[in-house]
Amino acid sequence: MPDKCPGSDTRFIKVEVHKCDKCGYEVEFFSDEVNTRCPKCKNTVYREKTPSCIDWCKHARECIGEERWRQIKNLMDEPVEDNREDYKDKVSIEMKKYFGKDIRRILHSEKVLAYTEEILKKEKGNRSVVIPAAILHDIGIKECEKKYNSTDGQLQEKEGPPIARQILEKLNILPETIDEVCKLIASHHSPGEIDSTNFKILWDADWLVNLRDEVDTKDKEKLTKLIEKIFTTQAGKDLAYKIYLGKE
Repeated sequence: MPDKCPGSDTRFIKVEVHKCDKCGYEVEFFSDEVNTRCPKCKNTVYREKTPSCIDWCKHARECIGEERWRQIKNLMDEPVEDNREDYKDKVSIEMKKYFGKDIRRILHSEKVLAYTEEILKKEKGNRSVVIPAAILHDIGIKECEKKYNSTDGQLQEKEGPPIARQILEKLNILPETIDEVCKLIASHHSPGEIDSTNFKILWDADWLVNLRDEVDTKDKEKLTKLIEKIFTTQAGKDLAYKIYLGKE
C-alpha cells in the first residue's frame, strides 16, 4: 500500500446529482459525502448508500490491492440479502414515505404486517416474500383514487405491482423476490389465482384486519361459518376465532 493514498487529491472526487425527496430539487453531492442540505427547501438529503472510496476513486485498486478490491466490489454490488434484520424496516419506511399523511393506509398496512408475522410463526411461508407483500399489498390504492376515483380491489391489483416493484428495486431486493411479491399484490383480492402458502398467509392477514368492516361480527353463528369459509390457514383461523369470538 502506498505511503499516501493517491486518491486523497480532491481533483479525483466526482460530483453526483440526487433529487431532494421533499421538493424534488436536484442536489449536487461530492462522491465522498454522506448527506448534504437542499439549497431550495433546506431539507437534509441522503445518498442511497454510504459512500466509499472503492466506489469512486480510480486509485482504489492500487491502494488496497487487486484481490481485496475485487472482494469488496463483489460485496458492494450484491443485492440486499432478504433475511437481513433491517429488511422489513426499509420497506416500511418506503411505504410510509409513499403514503405520506395518509395515516389510515399506513395503519392498515402495519396491522396486516403484524398479523402476517403472527401467522408466519406457525405457517411455513417465505418471510422475505410475505413481509414486503404485506407492507405493500395496498400500495396501488393511492393511484386508483387518483386515476379512477375508486378503491376497487381489481384496480388495486392492476396499479399496485408497478409501484411495489419500483420501491423494491430501489432497495436492491433480489429480482426473483420482487417478482413473487408483485404477483401476490396483483392477486391479493382474487383468491384462486395463486395457490401458495405465501398467498394464503397474506390473504388471511388482510382479512383479520378487514373482517370487522365487511361483516356483522355480532352474529356469532354467521361469523363462525364465515371464518371457516374465508380463512385459508389454520393459524389464520385460530387468530380469527381468538380476535372475533374470544376463543383460544
